[in-house]
Amino acid sequence: MAGEEVAELNSQPTSPPRTPKGFGFGAGANAVPCAGSSQMAPPISAPPSQLHSPSLSRSPLLTPAAPRTPRTPMTPKTVPMTPKTAPMTPKSGLRTPRFMTPLASPMRKAIVTMKGYLEEVGHITKLDPHDAWLPITESRNGNVYYAAFHTLTSGVGFQALVLPLAFTYLGWTWGILCMTVAFFWQLYTLWLLIQLHEVEPGTRHSRYLQLAKTAFGPKLGKILVLVPIMYLSAGICSATLVVGGQSLKLFFELVCGQTCEPKPLTAIEWYLVFTCLAGVLAQLPNLNSIAGVSLVGAVTAVTYCTLIWVISVVKGRLPGVSYDPDTTKTTLDKVINILNALGIISFSFRGHNLVLEIQGTMPSTLKHPSRIPMWRGVKVAYLLIALCLFPIAIGGFWAYGNKIPSAGILTALYQFHEQDTSRALLGLTALLVVINCLGSFQIYAMPVVDHMESGYTTKHNKPCPRWRRFANRVFFTAISFLIAVAFPFLSDLSALFGGIALPVTLAYPCFMWIVIKKPKRYSAMWYINWSSGIIGMVLSVILIVGGVWGLVDTGIKLRFFKPQ
Repeated sequence: MAGEEVAELNSQPTSPPRTPKGFGFGAGANAVPCAGSSQMAPPISAPPSQLHSPSLSRSPLLTPAAPRTPRTPMTPKTVPMTPKTAPMTPKSGLRTPRFMTPLASPMRKAIVTMKGYLEEVGHITKLDPHDAWLPITESRNGNVYYAAFHTLTSGVGFQALVLPLAFTYLGWTWGILCMTVAFFWQLYTLWLLIQLHEVEPGTRHSRYLQLAKTAFGPKLGKILVLVPIMYLSAGICSATLVVGGQSLKLFFELVCGQTCEPKPLTAIEWYLVFTCLAGVLAQLPNLNSIAGVSLVGAVTAVTYCTLIWVISVVKGRLPGVSYDPDTTKTTLDKVINILNALGIISFSFRGHNLVLEIQGTMPSTLKHPSRIPMWRGVKVAYLLIALCLFPIAIGGFWAYGNKIPSAGILTALYQFHEQDTSRALLGLTALLVVINCLGSFQIYAMPVVDHMESGYTTKHNKPCPRWRRFANRVFFTAISFLIAVAFPFLSDLSALFGGIALPVTLAYPCFMWIVIKKPKRYSAMWYINWSSGIIGMVLSVILIVGGVWGLVDTGIKLRFFKPQ
């Protein structure tokens, strides 16, 4: 049989051009004729498993040598390929054809190159074209440092100054325990949001509202989330104007001293000065462009928190300080105070309505997803946040006890240590508070401005012109100023703000994880998220009711249009 095949191969004419090896299959009468010739292509009696040998994979066009006689198989007998003798894969038992034609190598290189490009540049992301026109997602060159700066600025602010007040209602044990539980709870929900930002390849949820609509549906998601996050952002911006204006006034009085003019600026005028400064910075185009502002705000926040609790602890406890709760109050008053304390602690861990927006400014690819640098930045930021909040709460309560005023530890510092502390140090603390409030205003104003511009781009299908961007930001700053002047007691409503913001921080992320990720029923993640979400919603309702009841029962100096 082998001898007959060799004779048959040698009898073929060699004058016509031959078909490259690997393109003619069959033997004898079943050979495939070459184009432009009446001759039949030489039959190759070789199994397909040998078609990948070096002699067959070499291009015949590159070697203009004389035609060579095809080699016969090394085996003494040519065995036709049958399903029984075909090479089998070790696992599936199926054939493994290896198509090593002259085009295979370039095609393989192209596939490898394309795969590397997709891994490096990114997958096909379903981006809304309007995202390139909006301030949050206009720039996507953020990094882990920007994420840490933004998160730290949004996480530490004036709400930290009232944390010692919560300890006066809860005491040492329950105060530390509640703060610890709240810290790790909100850190867990932050991790959930970061993982849900790009839950499936190709789709990014760069805003808290977008993720809520995906999880709960367009209508229900908008009802549950839009009002709380807008109220939270606008309320914090207005409260920031109040605290910033008051701190600016205090700084001027400390620096000026007895040489002040007979008619200094009023509180409203100081609010206006601070509002003008915030309005100028609000003209920065997008979220990444305020990274420098966030860096300065983060540094000043850590610095003034450290200064306040260090000065308070170094000066020692006040004479006659007490850490016991007030026993003269009724049971209802005690319950209301406890709820207010929980609301203050909840409000101190804010910023969840910004985490998706911050992550949306970062590039994301299959090889380098945005969740990795975002989580690294969040861990660093919240380590510093813990080093700010816990010492200021514990140290402030140790130094002032039940004598701490309702406005917080900053007021206590000036009230009890103005005479025995350097005016330069007190003035520096007030100035740092002002700078931090400017940074907090910018980052909390960004979601509101983004939402305003989103309405324009959706309606007109084009980016906002510069004059309209300028007008939108001036309008929002003016509205915040009006609210700050009309309601100068906003900083006293930290407990109520905490109850309103609690679902956004502690409850909604758990429910969104269940709806989108669909964890296995009765698994650990299923139990953790269901219990956390339900407890968060119940606690939010209780805190809101307790905050409103406390305002009605104890009263509050409303001071409408009478800032101090």
